[in-house]
Amino acid sequence: MSGKVVCITGSTDGIGRAAALQLAGEGVGLILHGRDGGRLDALLQEIGRVPGSAPATTLEADFRSLDDVGAMAETLLATQPAIDALVNNAGVYMPRRETTGDGFETTFAVNYLAHVHLTLLLEPLLAANRARIVNVSSVDHHSAGFDRENMQGEKHYSGYNAYAFSKLCTIMFTLSHAETLDGTGTSANALDPGILSTKLLHAGWPLRGEDPAEGGAALCAIAISPEFSGVNGRYFEDGRPASCSALALDPLLRQELWESTMEMLNGRKG
Repeated sequence: MSGKVVCITGSTDGIGRAAALQLAGEGVGLILHGRDGGRLDALLQEIGRVPGSAPATTLEADFRSLDDVGAMAETLLATQPAIDALVNNAGVYMPRRETTGDGFETTFAVNYLAHVHLTLLLEPLLAANRARIVNVSSVDHHSAGFDRENMQGEKHYSGYNAYAFSKLCTIMFTLSHAETLDGTGTSANALDPGILSTKLLHAGWPLRGEDPAEGGAALCAIAISPEFSGVNGRYFEDGRPASCSALALDPLLRQELWESTMEMLNGRKG
């Protein structure tokens, strides 16, 4: 896989870190994202010690700020001649409702809205190299409803519901985006990586979880393996094709979410 370049959001922990280390071992060039410069530097040094690793770069951005996301995209567009895969992995679990400086509920903003913003801004770069877009979702999306009056916990909030809804939105965006990409060579797919021992899991569930490397392997395969060449608009669980919820498949709901998302991105504070 030498010569390929993969950008991973949320690279410094959990499945993002596991995927970065695995890809480094395969000689893939990496663009590592996180919101803590010190942790990014530590990961960069760790990757440098992986035998056969290619040069890696880091980008610091806080996904609670869409301005930070925009600045990250501008840097990538200005410095990267090509990206072979964009892995939208960064995520949070918020037990209590908080809002970002842009006025959005934090789980919705980080897990969903920031990744939509980044992906669409990077579209020219992704299209130029027929890149693969891999959106990390969750099996918990099956538990989510779609309440137009409570999309960001405005009326009532629970950490789990906010998380599940953000992951439903991720799949809905994936399917809608994949339709626009059909026939271009660029692809968009979503996956649930499994129950992994990450900070996010322990923040929301009393579960031990598996080694993140197990989920990292499935993510890496969808991102770069020839086996997934040409695959577009699919949802995977543990690396295998799976059915997503009926809500995710509803074209009218997906269109409503798309329109609402564009309104949010175009009309945010500032």
